[in-house]
Amino acid sequence: MTPSVQESPVGALLREWRQRRRLSQLELALAADSSARHLSCVETGKAQPSRAMVLKLCDVLEVPLRERNTVLLAGGFAPEYRERSLDDEELFSARTALEAMLAAHEPYPAVVVDRYWNIVTTNRAMGLFQGEIDEQLMEQPNMYRLALHPGSPEGTTYMVNHGQVREFLLERLLRQVQTTGDPILRDLYDEVSRYPVPPGAESDPEAPTPFALPLHISTPMGELRMFSTMVTFGAPSDVTLSELAIELFYPLDEFTAITLARLFDLTTADADAEMSL
Repeated sequence: MTPSVQESPVGALLREWRQRRRLSQLELALAADSSARHLSCVETGKAQPSRAMVLKLCDVLEVPLRERNTVLLAGGFAPEYRERSLDDEELFSARTALEAMLAAHEPYPAVVVDRYWNIVTTNRAMGLFQGEIDEQLMEQPNMYRLALHPGSPEGTTYMVNHGQVREFLLERLLRQVQTTGDPILRDLYDEVSRYPVPPGAESDPEAPTPFALPLHISTPMGELRMFSTMVTFGAPSDVTLSELAIELFYPLDEFTAITLARLFDLTTADADAEMSL
């Protein structure tokens, strides 16, 4: 009797990532300069992939660095990518770049988030939108919770196009869940998708803009209209850096640009006055 082949942990993980990327064994094999037969043997445990093969497959599958280490460990290899604290001396240059980018973007808001959309740090202008946020949400601030929480009905600062933003953000988060299989992102999606929708927050179509998702914020000084862009580090080899993203907000019109500058000047002047006391 021929002994059965036990499933390989590394093969199972590679198959899981291949299926998430919706690739056939042949498509993945061609992209990785291998053969479908060899890939099949790797996934079923009939063949043990080399370290180089594991890294090549992970690269083609665009597996995040943290998960690449997991796949390597499953194959009996040492992790390839280090994970340091952002305060680590070796990440000084990256930390300096983040601080410079955030400061240079003022008076417009900017925020740094991790893979779970937790807020790592912000520039001073981001504080303009935190005045009426529930204190519990600010204990462990998360961009999705802050954006989709309905807020206080009596609040004077609120998102005008909440329904449109909610629809876009939930679709984006769900795609992340489906492509990563991350249970923490799944829990975040389940939580924020259950938030009640504020009255009148339908996602009605608006006048066309160059951006699919303009952000409209009602404030006592008038309605601010913005768009945002995401920035990441190029070719990071550190897990921490690979999971950071910077969201930069820009004004969509002249009124918003002028108002943001005025609000920022008022906020920083008040802060300077408090420090001098």
